[in-house]
Amino acid sequence: MKFMIPFLIAALPMAAAAQSPSAQATGPSAAMQPKTTEVLVLLNPRQGVTRQQIMAVMPSEIRETVKLYLDGKIRQWYSRGDGRGVVFLVDARTEDEAKAIMEALPLAKAELVDHDYIPVGPLMPLAGLIGPAAKP
Repeated sequence: MKFMIPFLIAALPMAAAAQSPSAQATGPSAAMQPKTTEVLVLLNPRQGVTRQQIMAVMPSEIRETVKLYLDGKIRQWYSRGDGRGVVFLVDARTEDEAKAIMEALPLAKAELVDHDYIPVGPLMPLAGLIGPAAKP
């Protein structure tokens, strides 16, 4: 077990490179493409929007976000360390599904925020560490 942690840490840069779009374009893309299990959503205030505008909508935004969390649609959410927005991990299988969830929230309806959507899934190159039986 002790040797696995350094090995996994050393393998992560290679695994990330193997999943990059340029690596997928030249390598076996179908075999290495993870299925989307969640969508990472970055929420940022739009250019020119004031803190007062955001805070006026915040009580309803919080209520609706908590409802989505309790419904299992939002799995996790965090404040960005740089103070420039929020990060959500949304239970969605597609970017469009995540957009439908996030665009229904009050800040989005008021056109006060922008979203970036990043579909994520299992780190597929790690399957090679446990043998052919683990490959999908």
